[in-house]
Amino acid sequence: MRRSLPPVACRVSDTLIARGHHGVIVTQPEPTPTAADAARALGIDVGAITKSLVFLLDDDPVLLLVSGAHQVDLRHTGERLEGTLTRAPAAMVREVTGQPIGGVAPVGHPTNLPTWVDNALSEHRELWAAGGHPNTIFRTSFRELVRITAGLPLDVD
Repeated sequence: MRRSLPPVACRVSDTLIARGHHGVIVTQPEPTPTAADAARALGIDVGAITKSLVFLLDDDPVLLLVSGAHQVDLRHTGERLEGTLTRAPAAMVREVTGQPIGGVAPVGHPTNLPTWVDNALSEHRELWAAGGHPNTIFRTSFRELVRITAGLPLDVD
């Protein structure tokens, strides 16, 4: 039920709908702030969980949508993006996404962040991503995720 969603998740849902997604966000009874937590709650492979991670590419914030089974190799991924990739500070993540760490969605941010999508996510028919709050998730697919985020596919490992 939409009225039971946290306001930040409602913004994510509205963004999803505006971009042609069904906009359904599911509320979990317990927070699922990590990919492993979300996979366990859904009974799926951790690789089908989409982590929304903010990094700095040189000095500019960017969003990497990464398989829950992967860690971003900062050096290799930075080289692929033709810059230096570092983790964004928590305060910056909150500022540029408007969402808490552990619940950052691929969409619904105050500004559009340059976005790259981990090619490993394409190995799964169905993906799940945070809905803007640690208790919320939504279902999508690799093709739809690339489309709704205007992201570019990338190998992150």
